[in-house]
Amino acid sequence: MPRIVRSTVIDAPVAEIWRILRDFNSHRDWHPAIADSLIENDQPADAVGAVRRFRLTSGGVLREQLLTLSDRDHSLSYCILDAPVPLIGYVAQIRLRPVTDGERTFWQWSCAFDCPAEREAELTRLVAEGVYEAGFAGLKRTLSPLGRGLGEGARHSAAYGHGGTPSPRPTPQRGEGETDAIVVRAHGGPEVLQWTRVAVPPPGPGEVTLRQSVVGVNFIDVYCRTGYFRLLKPPGVPGMEGVGVIEAVGPGVTGLSPGDRVGYACAPVGAYAERRTMPAELLVTLPDDIDDDTAAATLLKGMAAEFLLHRVHALQPGETVVVHAAAGGVGVLLAQWAGALGATVIGVVGSEAKAGVARAHGCAHVLSASGDVAARVQELTGGRGADVVYDAIGRDSVARDLAMLAPCGHIVSYGQASGHLEPLDVAGLAERSARVSRPNFGHYVGTPAQVRLSSARLFEALRRGLVRPLVGARLPLREAAQAHRRLEDRSSVGATLLIP
Repeated sequence: MPRIVRSTVIDAPVAEIWRILRDFNSHRDWHPAIADSLIENDQPADAVGAVRRFRLTSGGVLREQLLTLSDRDHSLSYCILDAPVPLIGYVAQIRLRPVTDGERTFWQWSCAFDCPAEREAELTRLVAEGVYEAGFAGLKRTLSPLGRGLGEGARHSAAYGHGGTPSPRPTPQRGEGETDAIVVRAHGGPEVLQWTRVAVPPPGPGEVTLRQSVVGVNFIDVYCRTGYFRLLKPPGVPGMEGVGVIEAVGPGVTGLSPGDRVGYACAPVGAYAERRTMPAELLVTLPDDIDDDTAAATLLKGMAAEFLLHRVHALQPGETVVVHAAAGGVGVLLAQWAGALGATVIGVVGSEAKAGVARAHGCAHVLSASGDVAARVQELTGGRGADVVYDAIGRDSVARDLAMLAPCGHIVSYGQASGHLEPLDVAGLAERSARVSRPNFGHYVGTPAQVRLSSARLFEALRRGLVRPLVGARLPLREAAQAHRRLEDRSSVGATLLIP
């Protein structure tokens, strides 16, 4: 039975925090995952036995019941009655304690539950990060000076979307020409990601201004931050994937109007912002059945999976595929889609926790990256090897890809998470008559026609259930540095989303 314990310190007195948390319906005002919530049967929100029914911003509906509440101990407990995921027998407890050195509060959030063994890693991370850590961050933001100034109702509108459509944000306090954003003032580590106020110019010819609801995080953002890719010249705002609503259109823009829901996965950088002005030509109009979180979790990663599977290597039924980083954002979609196309998928992961995620998302076999992967692939294929290897790791794995390849096989190197790629010995490829591809996202999804083709295939795959996104973490935009650290230390699973 998984048991999860998370804690944090809030810069506010315990009485103030408890006043918020003892209201069993207050999560709608501070938790970024909650779209709306009500207490059933008009019971008081602090009555033991009260049931709250709430809808997530992703669309799921849950019912939870308050089991205990103690004003003396500043603690409460509750259980899940109904949920869209198998958190069986889920019981959680919240405890607050005053911190001795100042008006601060120690908050501990814990739970225990049962679930199918193959989903334990996924659900543990969902609760620990998507519920607890996101909740901590949400309440801290609500209690910040800006959050206090908004008031309860305005904070709710500012933070959370409804039914996949973004809610209006408050008017920027320093004028419509400014917004909050993450800025890189010099290339470097995650610490260079600074929360600040930036200008938002009005849309010029061929441009639109967006108010963003969700921002996608990708490893290319790390490369831009460090200067490995020269797409961001400091000072600048990183990010290449986002979803939002059009606020204004510039001269010459056709087919788009204020109020339209759109997404994008392209240069120029600038996604890590509440609002931005950008070229309109590569925006994707979002269908009503694709919610904001799904779009932000899949546009860049899903279009990458589309061209990797359909155009870089046109995968055929019966082929054997190796997917490195099979529990990562692109890896999860690659594995699912390749399996749906009739391939046998062998996933490579960095930990046992990630192995469960890979198995649950299309991998017929899962191997540890610390083992002899090439030998195991040869064993699983009866000595023939894999027809194609999709490798986003780079320096640590390309050398061994050849050893696991079938004759006339294909190595597709589309990332370098482990560091700069070493020069390739082309003569060595003759050992297996191997092909090597190094695709560039912009060359496959760099024109409006390519974007229409790729996004249409992706949306159809989502509708048919061939792929489903895994959102491993949902963090406030101001915590972008934490998202980057998780990518770089390889602790992230699935997609990471930032909420402006």
